[in-house]
Amino acid sequence: MPLVLYKGEGEKLLNYTKYELKTTEELSPFLDGSDNIFVFACKKCFKEFESVDEPDCEEFVKILEDHGKNVTGSLKVDFLCNKTQTQKLLELPEGTDSVFVVSCGLGVQTIADSVSVPVFAAANSLNFRGHHGMALTNKSCDACAQCYLNITGGICPVVDCSKSLLNGQCGGAKNGKCEIDPSRDCAWEKIEQRLAKQGRLKEFLDQPVQIRDYSKVNYKAISEFVKAARESRFDGYYGGVHPSERKEASEGIPLVRFPEPDTVVIPMSMHSGAPANPIVNVGDEVKIGQKIGEAAAFISGNVHSSVSGTVIAVEKKPHPTRSGGVLSVVIKNNKKNEIDDAVRPYGDIDSLDPEQIVSIVKECGIVGMGGAGFPTSVKLAPNKPIDAVLLNGCECEPMLTADHRVLLEYADDVIYGLRAMMKAVSAPRGIIVIEDNKPDAIELLQAKVESIDGIEVVGVRTKYPQGAEKMLIKRILGKQVPSGGLPADVGAVVCNVSTSKAVSDAIRTGMPLTERVVTVTGEMVKNPGNFIVKVGTSVKELIDYCGGIISGDVTLKAGGPMMGTELTDTDVPVIKTTNGIIAVGRDHFETVSCIKCGRCVDVCPMELKPLYFAKYHDEGNWKGMLDMNLRDCIECRSCEYICSSKIPIVAKIKAGKSAIVEMSKK
Repeated sequence: MPLVLYKGEGEKLLNYTKYELKTTEELSPFLDGSDNIFVFACKKCFKEFESVDEPDCEEFVKILEDHGKNVTGSLKVDFLCNKTQTQKLLELPEGTDSVFVVSCGLGVQTIADSVSVPVFAAANSLNFRGHHGMALTNKSCDACAQCYLNITGGICPVVDCSKSLLNGQCGGAKNGKCEIDPSRDCAWEKIEQRLAKQGRLKEFLDQPVQIRDYSKVNYKAISEFVKAARESRFDGYYGGVHPSERKEASEGIPLVRFPEPDTVVIPMSMHSGAPANPIVNVGDEVKIGQKIGEAAAFISGNVHSSVSGTVIAVEKKPHPTRSGGVLSVVIKNNKKNEIDDAVRPYGDIDSLDPEQIVSIVKECGIVGMGGAGFPTSVKLAPNKPIDAVLLNGCECEPMLTADHRVLLEYADDVIYGLRAMMKAVSAPRGIIVIEDNKPDAIELLQAKVESIDGIEVVGVRTKYPQGAEKMLIKRILGKQVPSGGLPADVGAVVCNVSTSKAVSDAIRTGMPLTERVVTVTGEMVKNPGNFIVKVGTSVKELIDYCGGIISGDVTLKAGGPMMGTELTDTDVPVIKTTNGIIAVGRDHFETVSCIKCGRCVDVCPMELKPLYFAKYHDEGNWKGMLDMNLRDCIECRSCEYICSSKIPIVAKIKAGKSAIVEMSKK
């Protein structure tokens, strides 16, 4: 049944209620053996937010009290069928002898699988059938509107039994498997085992014969696609999306060195943390690799000149990712390519101790080049034991191919940088992680590391945001970074492959981070390509070199389509974290009200509930956002990508984070 948002022009959004409470007459037989009852209620899905709570839970509690029952507690849960999140809440008060669930059949089955006491359905499913995307299990509901879960221990005989038998097994099961489908357990053997464990088997056998009323709604088709999607949801880590990759425009184009710019604008803030302090003045002559900005704090980064020439300004200039301008050093290039005397090789890995490696990385201003820009020297001084250094070669953002080309054309440098970082943190393992849409890079790197002890290459199934460090750690090491924690808390350091190459350059040549690989691509770019670009080069020059932008309504971003920052002005520089410039056709859509479909919860890799971030933002409820663990959001935009209502969730999340920071200052 397709999801219809509107009944007609100007009419109210439909309320997609999936169930209704059973009548008192239907419920009475199941209340007789229960005295101390806990109630779970699903907040329902596919409906607009309302200012009042759903009444079903309160109505049912009143029914219990009218029957003289003791209600040990009740809990309303978003998307009860999401077992991953629901199981975190399953702590029944002592003395509870049964649980009643106000939800569709999926919620009842989820709870019945998770607690040891008898579980009963308090509602009948009406217009929902099959597998809800939120379930993430093999459970399904046939919307038969006569729920048998109360007499079968929460295992549905209609959907779990291949023959939909209502009164016991057929006798054809072999070794607990169905004779029709040997891959499936016999539902009735499971039912009898559960009822026997709960002491309810005799009660079931004394029941009158059940007859299916086929005059009520019945749907039996289950989509194979939905099955596959559900099974893949937990592959590596929870959630994630599969946006169109669109890498073919540039992935096969070798790196080209971009022509020398006449002028560079080098911001003092190209990293996380405090901006660097400029240490040059107007009129000073500088050389390539010369330090022009001094790190201002522990979390900060040195800044170096990418050209030789004359400083012509030290002033605020437009920045690709920060509004309002950033203090920058503007240098007129003399095209002499003079190298600063301080740029000299530091030796090799064997001759350097860990502290020296960290010092070199810090002095050379190396930061995370995957987008976040966190100072690498800070990562390499965790003060905790590190089991593994992970190199992120996933490049999971659609369209971008810069890291792919670095892997193919600078494989030895990437490996050298990894070895140096392993030594810096005394890690016995180094793992280069590459998504399987780059088979040439996987094959090349595997051949390169075959004879190197402690280093391996792991190919992983392509899924966004695989490259986010917390996702990578969970996928490769099977460890969960705690809320508010860092990779070092679970014995890991994660760096980008381009960062690793920069570490290699720093040690072997002494050259600081003054250039990087940038992909210029998108359907609105005439001549896409991958370029080695000096930091401070104008984005406009880069675009013009590629033939300019095809006329039309264009969205221009620094970075990828998912996490990139939209550019309203091309008069901004390439910085240390600029891995791509993309130009695509602008999307035109209308934002409508949230229908609580739960798709954003389904795909959030941090296991958050993004729909509430949008709701609380609109209410100005910053504490509510904080209580929903807003700070754990990595702003990957999976929720916004999947949102049926086209709500700008990430913009609301960023505003919420800023408001929380201001709130903490008061």
